[in-house]
Amino acid sequence: MGPKDIRILVVDDEQPITILVSRILQQPGYAVKIAGNGKDAIDVVEEFSPNLIITDLKMPDMSGIDLMKEVHKKRPEIDFILLTAFATVENAVQAMKEGAQDYLIKPLKDPDELRIAVSKVIERQMLLAANKLWQNQLAEGLPPVDVLFAGMEYVWDEIKQVAMTDATVLLLGESGTGKSLIAKATHSMSGRKGPFVELNCAAIPETLIESELFGHERGAFTGAIKTKQGKFELAQEGTIFLDEIGEMPLSLQPKLLRVLQERAFERVGGVTTLATTARVIAATNQDLPAKIRRRRFREDLYYRLNVFPIVLPPLRQRLGALPAIAAYIVQSISAKAGKRPAKLSDASIKMIRSHNWPGNIRELHNVIERAVILNQGDELILPLWEGKTDGTDEEASVLRQKRPLRSLEELEKEAIEEVLRETNGHRRKSAEILGISLRTLQYKLKQFNIEA
Repeated sequence: MGPKDIRILVVDDEQPITILVSRILQQPGYAVKIAGNGKDAIDVVEEFSPNLIITDLKMPDMSGIDLMKEVHKKRPEIDFILLTAFATVENAVQAMKEGAQDYLIKPLKDPDELRIAVSKVIERQMLLAANKLWQNQLAEGLPPVDVLFAGMEYVWDEIKQVAMTDATVLLLGESGTGKSLIAKATHSMSGRKGPFVELNCAAIPETLIESELFGHERGAFTGAIKTKQGKFELAQEGTIFLDEIGEMPLSLQPKLLRVLQERAFERVGGVTTLATTARVIAATNQDLPAKIRRRRFREDLYYRLNVFPIVLPPLRQRLGALPAIAAYIVQSISAKAGKRPAKLSDASIKMIRSHNWPGNIRELHNVIERAVILNQGDELILPLWEGKTDGTDEEASVLRQKRPLRSLEELEKEAIEEVLRETNGHRRKSAEILGISLRTLQYKLKQFNIEA
């Protein structure tokens, strides 16, 4: 929501005042209409539907407070700022009691005095709208705010500031830290009319990713039997989330840069230039500046993506929030499995706090999912690592001593084989759990001669 989406009605029986105030507000881009009295203002409200009314306190037919009362009977969401040359403490108190958001004295000391007052009211409205949108999204799978942002409240503060802008957001953090959920949360709070469209840049073959992003015309290449819309078209007036942006092929990066710069593109095999209104959120677990130094990522594209970077902390830095996060995951998984949620055992909570969680939220989710599936009682006991039956370091040390030392390559191969068994050979899911790209997994399978 930008200034052009904000509608303001200015009401004053002195025409020079309405003209001056409207000019001050039109400069930032607000849509402004004026009315010379309270009765006319009520008619304008019906057709104009303002977000904010700035009105004189004393007018011949209807006072500013009476106008506010009348409007609030049908439209309580419309905010008011009162202007008056007759400032008294009593007037101010009465205006605030009746619901005015601010109270300014004529003549204004400075145009910025009015602009600042208006921006505060609009910011309040945006936060209220964001909270309402968020509540609507809870039913669609997003965790509550206090769970999703537990232990990273600063991220919540940043999301609130950027969500309703058009700024490109770059989410940075280790694999499994919840970048996709944060992207969905940002879209949910943005108020954008279009859908949330996601593309994992590491999961699409390099030969197909351009078509996935921009679409293609019929006959553009072998197999293109009909015209196809790309993700940027599907995300019109919404959000396109480019996950694993660090895996974007170098050959395609100039085309993505053009979209970010010019908001335009062509389908593969097409000649018509299409405009996009999609807001871009990208995410990566890679060190993009390092990739730039190795000439594997364009520096100009990085700066276009890095407009509003947000760093998500790993789970090991959010240990205090783990019991609340784990409890929510237990409830969510139990509901999907049709089971009554069990309470996490004290030993499990202790173990959760002591583990390093290299796989972050994704690893925690997988451990809890397995426990919920296997659980038969009222208390949930999580499966412990390395065959442990409790969380003691002593037993873990003994178990490690019983196992022969292995090379890093052997450990890597064993980890890949174990994850593939757990996922029944599902390569994409295995890559996500391992925290590597699908391409990297495919290379490792070939390197270690693993059949999957």
